Amino acid sequence: MANMYNDKVMDHFMNPHNVGEIENADGVGTYGSPVCGDMMKISLSIDENEVITDAKFKTFGCGSAIASSSVATDMIIGKTVEEALAITNEEIIAELGGLPAIKVHCSVLADHAIKSAVYDYAQKHGKTYAALEGFDPNAEEDDHHDIPEEE
Repeated sequence: MANMYNDKVMDHFMNPHNVGEIENADGVGTYGSPVCGDMMKISLSIDENEVITDAKFKTFGCGSAIASSSVATDMIIGKTVEEALAITNEEIIAELGGLPAIKVHCSVLADHAIKSAVYDYAQKHGKTYAALEGFDPNAEEDDHHDIPEEE
């Protein structure tokens, strides 16, 4: 059977980076997909300049979810909170060199878990970020785009 995954995805799956949990993390986010049952937990260390100095993840899920978590944590370490929030799941996929279409939702998990962890950090430190406006860490994967009410 042909491999659906490129070498980079396989490498991140077989040898994922940043696995584990940060003790006394500044922000922790958990995101699960009711669609496929995958779960992802990301913990962040954020310094006084709002730079993410470390990121660790625990993922229960398929190879794509693990590879997405691995590459996503690589991408955000050393970035500011604002820069990390700007990363899209499309960029995570691009960094992985592509994912099969049926696995794209796995990169959305990483994107959401990062936002959840930053949301947690923001709540604890009384901070607000435009990128988190309207973000609900408890929302299901099925994004319901609210139709704005007419004035």
